[in-house]
Amino acid sequence: MSRRVFVVVGTKGGCGATTITFELAKRMTEGGSPVLVDGDLGGRRSHAVTFDVIDKLDANRVSGSPALAWAQQCSVLELTSSYEDGFVVKSELIENIVAPLPADTTFIVDAPQPFAAPLRWFVTRASRFVVVVEPTLLGVSATQQMLSAMTRFGVPSNRIVLVLNSRDGIYEMNARDVSATLGVKVVGDIPQKRDRNYVKALNSLASELQKVQHLEPLPDLRPSASSPIGGMPDVRSAPEPEPSEPVAGSHAGTGASAHAEASANGHAAKAPTTAQRIFGFGSGRTGAPALREDIKADIHAAMMARIDFASAARMYTDEKKMAELRSQVMDLANELVAARRDLGSVEEASQVKQQIIEEALGLGPIEVFMHDPTVTEIMVNGVREIYVERAGRIELTPKRFVDAKQIRLVIERVLAPLGRRIDESTPMVDARLPDGSRVNATIEPLSIDGPTLTIRRFGTHRLGIKELLDIGAITPAIDDFLRASVQARLNIVISGGTGSGKTTMLNALSSYIPSYERILTIEDAAELSLAQPHVVRLEGRPPNLEGRGEIKIRDCLRNALRMRPDRIVVGECRGGEALDMLQAMNTGHDGSLTTVHANTARDALSRIETMVLMAGFDLPVRAIREQISSAVDVVVQIARMSDGSRKAISVCEVIGMEGDVVTMQELVKFRQRGLDPEGKVLGAFESTGVQPTCLARFGEMGIDFDPMAFGAAPSVAKTAWSAR
Repeated sequence: MSRRVFVVVGTKGGCGATTITFELAKRMTEGGSPVLVDGDLGGRRSHAVTFDVIDKLDANRVSGSPALAWAQQCSVLELTSSYEDGFVVKSELIENIVAPLPADTTFIVDAPQPFAAPLRWFVTRASRFVVVVEPTLLGVSATQQMLSAMTRFGVPSNRIVLVLNSRDGIYEMNARDVSATLGVKVVGDIPQKRDRNYVKALNSLASELQKVQHLEPLPDLRPSASSPIGGMPDVRSAPEPEPSEPVAGSHAGTGASAHAEASANGHAAKAPTTAQRIFGFGSGRTGAPALREDIKADIHAAMMARIDFASAARMYTDEKKMAELRSQVMDLANELVAARRDLGSVEEASQVKQQIIEEALGLGPIEVFMHDPTVTEIMVNGVREIYVERAGRIELTPKRFVDAKQIRLVIERVLAPLGRRIDESTPMVDARLPDGSRVNATIEPLSIDGPTLTIRRFGTHRLGIKELLDIGAITPAIDDFLRASVQARLNIVISGGTGSGKTTMLNALSSYIPSYERILTIEDAAELSLAQPHVVRLEGRPPNLEGRGEIKIRDCLRNALRMRPDRIVVGECRGGEALDMLQAMNTGHDGSLTTVHANTARDALSRIETMVLMAGFDLPVRAIREQISSAVDVVVQIARMSDGSRKAISVCEVIGMEGDVVTMQELVKFRQRGLDPEGKVLGAFESTGVQPTCLARFGEMGIDFDPMAFGAAPSVAKTAWSAR
């Protein structure tokens, strides 16, 4: 058997092509171990991380070159280890590694950029192009563009197969409809990972591909670029030319306008450096990515002038009308992109066109961020500013909207499937997307500088206790104490600021609740994802357009008490429901968990007291504090540090009343000691030496806990608290 090559191509970000490649590499072992080729020239190193071979690859690598390493059931061939190397790696270096491998080797290639020059050896020898399709209207539209690009490059249709991959379980089109629409055979239908048929479907796909025999190379495949993008292997060592002197009395410009202005004054314009062309560094919007965004903005403006997207937003749930709109957008995109002369290559034009179609039919410039797992928050501040949060840090992106009208269209598209609307009479809306992401939108007159849109995204994988330990958010000692507290049915309040990680901590602690208990979760926007089998989820509802039908958290909480709960988990206390929560904690529903917004553990109790007063009952302050002291057992304070990391900076125990004062004791705290040269927080978790009073409760319930976990002393020190 001669070498077989399977090139796996994703048609849009987040469709799961990398996962499919990984799964196939584990299963296609007939005739020997396969080689998984990581063809991602962006240097994300997904497969190296998954197979844990980064050290092996780097040990075998010459800078700027590919590397090969053995990993479990297969070998991993990584073409590049960084974004910069993706611009300089040459196909000749790849051929030198591939040539000595056995003649019957099977290659499974993860190819986000299938027609880039470094991948040419694999593409020309591909027995099959495995195109991964998200079974949605947007996914099929992106696939149609990819198939069109393959045809232009000379890929014969008999070497292309489709694999449906529904990562979230949503099927807007089934396999038969996708095959009929695109005219290509569907050889695999992969459900979401938690589906019991997931493994069976992957095994079936691998078996189907194993039957494919070696085919002759593709002689008529259109040539890729003869050299890597950038074309200069030594760009990183080449000295940057000195900047030219500005013309007296002139204004600095960028790009073509700067060139024209300099020429008019008798000076030759200085060309942008290689780094500026590739990465967009430098002043203004000089770089290639920034130029591409300008081109896309121009094309979007032209499309909006010829298509009534406002009407399209209102018919977003009508599949037939959306199909007509998709066809209209694709035709117009082909026309407008073909008319551009500032797109350097056919491949670049194809990529721009695909992005334009995705953005026109999806969520515009922010569509790409909705498929980026590293983005946790998307913030649109009017037309010109789109910020995202990655790893706790906020960064400005080069993306931008055409005008305020386009932002309004995107907001309408987000809200239409949810049955919500926004207008001048209701200029503010909160909503939840099907994947759990929270959405807030404002328009004029509430938002003075134009429409705003904020989306807090929740990934498919929520952080658990192990991940919190790995990233240093908590220590094993804190984890052990919180585990014992949950199992001993102590009532726990998690306090912190916006985006500090309260919900993540609440979700992680809930994993310690026994599986045989009945849990009721109550939220105004469902975010929790509990793993226990017996969970009932209740969600509040805002009023409709007539101001009716509102269901408050208090209503859900009162109803929950009639549903025989073992535990009640309230996503967040914001108002009068705090009184009902305290009543529940004090009337047999111990072991409850909730979160509040507060800066310190002391402030958390003060906030709860204030929220109880918001319930509308004229209660004495002492009575409220007695309720708090008897209901709340533990307060965990979460904070987002200056470097973007999240930590449990304090764990406090509520131990009772002294006069009119609630007493607390701090068990452990995080002491910051400065920042390192990279801006990372330096510090350590410190024990206060106080012995928890709940040890007796742990002993009564037979829960294992080391009394010296915090280095506790026999004595008990108390800290007084009272509302100011």
